[in-house]
Amino acid sequence: MKRRKMPKLVYADAKGNIYDHPELFMAGMNGTEAVVPEDVELIPLPPDSRLFTIPDTPPLAWDCRLRSFTPVAFTRGGGRQVKVQAVSAFMAPGYVRTLLPACDYSRKKVHLPLWSYTAVGWDEEEERFVVAANRVDTNENWNPTNYDDRLLDPLVRKLLREMPDNRLLEQLARCALDYHCFAAKNLFYRRWEAPLPTSPVCNSRCLGCISLQPSECCPANHERILFVPTPEEIVELALPHLLHAPEPIVSYGQGCEGDPILQADTIAEATRKLRKATSVGTVNFNSNGSLPDKVRMLCDTGIDSMRFSLNSVREEFYNRYYRPVGYSFADVKESVGVAREKGLFTMINYLVSPGLNDHPDEVAALLEFIAATGVDMIQMRNLSIDPDYYNEQLRVKGKGIGMYRMMEVVKKAFPRIQYGYFNRTRENFYPEGLETAWPIKMTP
Repeated sequence: MKRRKMPKLVYADAKGNIYDHPELFMAGMNGTEAVVPEDVELIPLPPDSRLFTIPDTPPLAWDCRLRSFTPVAFTRGGGRQVKVQAVSAFMAPGYVRTLLPACDYSRKKVHLPLWSYTAVGWDEEEERFVVAANRVDTNENWNPTNYDDRLLDPLVRKLLREMPDNRLLEQLARCALDYHCFAAKNLFYRRWEAPLPTSPVCNSRCLGCISLQPSECCPANHERILFVPTPEEIVELALPHLLHAPEPIVSYGQGCEGDPILQADTIAEATRKLRKATSVGTVNFNSNGSLPDKVRMLCDTGIDSMRFSLNSVREEFYNRYYRPVGYSFADVKESVGVAREKGLFTMINYLVSPGLNDHPDEVAALLEFIAATGVDMIQMRNLSIDPDYYNEQLRVKGKGIGMYRMMEVVKKAFPRIQYGYFNRTRENFYPEGLETAWPIKMTP
C-alpha cells in the first residue's frame, strides 16, 4: 500500500493564529513518550470539533532529517522570531483519542482546564486537519448541530411555568442554559436521553471532577446540585419524557452532581413509581459503583442499564485518580458483576488516556476484569484533564502498545464486547452482527 505523506506540525502564535510548519512533522504522545502517529490512527478532524492552544508550551515535532523529536519554541515570521505554542484538538463526541498532544510539558506554566486534549496535525495533500483518534460510536443524536439554543429558551420557560415548584427542573434549566449540557437540553426538547441528577455529595474525590474542584485548581465545568430531589420531583420530570420522547432514556448520575449511589433509597422509590406508571423507555444509572448492596437493591426497581466509571482496572491507578472515601476498588468490581448477574445491560465508563489504558499491564487486567464481571460494553471516553498533570499524579511512565491495538486485543479475546461512547435504549442493547461490528472505521 502506498504510504501517505506524514502530516505537518500545527502550531499557534501568541494571538492564537494557527499555522502548519513547512518542514517539521506532526508528533503525538503516548503516556510520557513522543511518538510518530501511525497511518491507521489518523483520521480527519471530526466536524464540530474545536482547536485549543496549550499556552506558553512549545510543541514537539518530528524532524525527518535528524530522525528525532525537537521542541519548537520559535519560528521565523516577517523577518523576526515568533514565539509559538502547541495546539490541541477537542473532538466531537463519539471519538476516542489515540495520542495526546506532543509538547515540552516541562515549560507549561498553567493548569489546563478540564477538557480532553488530542494530537492534531495538517494533511497538506488533502488540505485538512487530522487527529490521532478512532470513532467508537456512530450515534448522531449528540452531534452539536442538533442543539440550537435559539429554540431552547422558550421551551425552558414553558416547562418552568408548567412545573413552578419543581426544584430539579430549575437545576436542569440552569444546566441547559448556563452550562450548555446537551442532556439537560434534551429534557426541554423532549427527546433522547435526559438527566436526573440527585446527589449533592460524593464518596470519591476525583482529580478531574467536573462539578467540584479545589480553589487552587482549574475551575469546575458545572456547579453541583445543592439538594436531594424528592421522588415526586423526579417522577414529575421523568414520566412525561419516557412517555413522549423519541428514543427515551432517563439517566441518574450526571456531571452536575456527586454520586447517585449515595441517594439510592430516593432513586429506588422514584424508579418504582416510574415503572408502576409505565414500562416504556429506558432507565439508566451512572455511578462509581462503590456500594454493592445498594446496586443489588437498585437492580430490582426497574432500572434497565447501569454504567460504572473507571479510569483504570488496576487498583493503584484507580485509587490515585478517584481517591475513594470509605470504599475500595473491589467494591466497584463487585457492583459491575452484580448488575450483570441481575440481567441489566452493564457498561463501564472507561475514562481513558493513552499511555495508561494501553499499557500491557492494563490490557491484561482489563481482560481479567471482563472475564470476571461479564460487562457488556466499554464506553471509551476521553478523560478530561490536563494530560501532564494526570501523568504526573498517576505516575505514568513510558508508553503503551497503542489505543487501537488495545481495542483490537480486547475484541479478539471477547468478540461479544461492545465499544461505544453513549448510553443506549434497551431496544439497542444487543445489536445484530455484534461479533463483526468492530472496527467501525480504523482508516482515514
